[in-house]
Parts: sequence; structure tokens; C-alpha cells
Amino acid sequence: MISERVKNIPPFYVMEVLEEAQRLEMDGASVIHLEIGEPDFPTAPHICDAANQALSSCVAKYTHSMGIPELRRSIASYYNRQFSVDVSPEQVIVTSGTSPAMMLAFMLLVEQGHKIIMSNPHYACYPNFITSIGGKTEYVPVNANNGFSLDAQNVQMHLDNKTDAILINTPSNPAGAVMDDANLKGIAEVAGDIPIICDEIYQGLTYGKEDHTILEYTENAIVLNGFSKKYCMTGWRLGYMIAPRDYLRILQKMQQNFFICANSFVQKAGIAALEGPQDYVTEMVATYDKRRKYMLKRLKEIGFGIEYEPEGAFYVLADARDFGNDSLDLSREILEKSHVAVTPGIDFGSAAEGYIRFSYANSLENIEEGLNRLDKYLNE
Repeated sequence: MISERVKNIPPFYVMEVLEEAQRLEMDGASVIHLEIGEPDFPTAPHICDAANQALSSCVAKYTHSMGIPELRRSIASYYNRQFSVDVSPEQVIVTSGTSPAMMLAFMLLVEQGHKIIMSNPHYACYPNFITSIGGKTEYVPVNANNGFSLDAQNVQMHLDNKTDAILINTPSNPAGAVMDDANLKGIAEVAGDIPIICDEIYQGLTYGKEDHTILEYTENAIVLNGFSKKYCMTGWRLGYMIAPRDYLRILQKMQQNFFICANSFVQKAGIAALEGPQDYVTEMVATYDKRRKYMLKRLKEIGFGIEYEPEGAFYVLADARDFGNDSLDLSREILEKSHVAVTPGIDFGSAAEGYIRFSYANSLENIEEGLNRLDKYLNE
């Protein structure tokens, strides 16, 4: 007998698109990938060197469940230096990617049948995590006028005694929105005693817009972050959470039981990422910005509606309703007919139906080719 909580979890459609694209490639097709949120840059050599040195010692044992002390200190120091906050290394829990941190946060805060408030659209997997642990989601419709992000006013209207947390994401997926100082401060004020979970995995990937952490505005928050996006370490599976002190012992026990600890030598690589040279990150962000500008221009020329121009991450959420209202069917058709992989908006909630998410985490040459194919298929 399969649990009702998980039986009806929908697919993660971007992964289904990727897997179908890979099947076409195995059959000899040349597919342009504009769907997946994975940096196309390699991990920096000094990060790989740190992992290699750790492996060459042949010592790869369990670490402290919360992470090795050096990495926890590096993460705390980074946040304190970058945002002028006061994070202690004790507040940092190192995880095997950001997804386990997300699961721990939801398990910690959500009572059976209670809810978490989040935007619609939103990162595809949020509600599936919450449903699987017996919680509920309350969606707040957002649109291009507020950057597809929650604001204090629309959050406040949805708060009640069943609200266990407010979930925000900045810079965001799928729209690339960066929540500003006033917005984060306003949400922190209306939240009051209700904890805020802030997914900051795209922190550092911004274009002319200063990004912030929720910890600048409240201590009643859990931050989710990791190394996948900024440091091009998706396959390394290294993430972390920063939590209030009152939560730490419970989180430690959950980590011990469910995940034991993060990979030991990968944690050494995380220290190198934070403490090593950052010039390659700066160059990467500048490259993303060039791609972003090109993609926005071409998508408009092709006929997509661009209601909001992203200021962070590496995505464009484009209105595709002139080409079809069913985003899943449209994305499948585009992949089959033009061999361009894109993400259907329905992956991110009902408010993104009719939209397509494009990723510019690919070379400019490939983006040009992909959009030329798309233009030819849709318009010729």
C-alpha cells in the first residue's frame, strides 16, 4: 500500500524534459539545453585540488553531524562579512546539497495539517516536500508587477493560526527576481513570531541589483544555501542551513538520524570555494549578464512576452501564450520538433501556466543556435 501523501506527487517536469532530451541525444540528435538550472562552467581548479588532497590522504570518515568545524566557520564568516550580520558557526548545519536542508527545515516547523505560505509561481519542488511530510501549502498569487515575489501586504492577508512558516526565495527560480531591502524588511515585520524560510541558493548571481539575506532583518529565520550555483558544484551535493539557536539541537538529532553527515572530502572543497579566489565567480556573473541581455532581446523578437526582466539567477520566465496555452505540451512539441529543451511553466505552479522558463546557463553560441531553431519552428 503506497502512502497517499506521496502517491500523487507530480513529476519534476524539468527533469522529465532533460531525460527525454538525453534520450534523443542517445539516438543521435543534437539538442540545445535551455531547460536545466545547472551552470555550464566547470568547478574551479582550486576547489577540485582541495577535494583531491582530502581524498589522497585516504581518510574519508564520518564527520560531525553538523559539518566539519572549519567549514561551518567559513560559512558563518562569509555571511557576516558579506551582509554585516552576526552568525555563529554553531548555527550552521552542513548538508548533502540544499534539498536535505529544505527537508529538515520543513520537518522542523510544519505540524500535520498546518501550512506554509509561498508564492505562485514558485520553485517546483517546494510543495512536494511539504505534502510528503503531511503539511499544506497556501499559495499567494504574484505577478510581474511585483517581480513574481511575495510582499508584506499579500503575505499578511494569508496569515492565520495554521501558518507555521513563510517561504521566500531570492534571487528566485523561475523568474530571477531579487527581493529588495524594503520588501524583505516588510515581510519580516508582518511575520512576527512566524518563522521565515529563505532559499538563497542563487545568492551572488545578480546583475546590477544588490542582493540581501533575510538575516539582515530578523533572527527568526532559517536560511537555505549551498555551493551548486555560485560555485558550479551541482554534482558535489554540498549545501547548508543557518538556523536560530533554539532549533539547533533538534536539527542536529534529525541530521544524525536521517543523513548522518555530509560527504567529508566534499566539505574540504567547500572551504576552498569560500576562502579561495573569487575572481572566476565575478567573471562568470559577467558572462551570465551578457547571455541574459541577448536572450531577452531574442525572445522578444521571436514573440514571447517578457513582463519581468530578471535581475538574478540565470532564468527568464517568458509568456508563451501566443504560441499555446498548455506549457507542457508546448515544451514537448518544441523539444520534438526543434530539438530545443525548455521548461514548461506549469512546473512552477498554476500562475506560471502558459509561460516557458528559459535558462541561460549555457554558452552564448548554444543560446543563439537554440533560439534560432525556436524562431524558425514557431514563426516559419
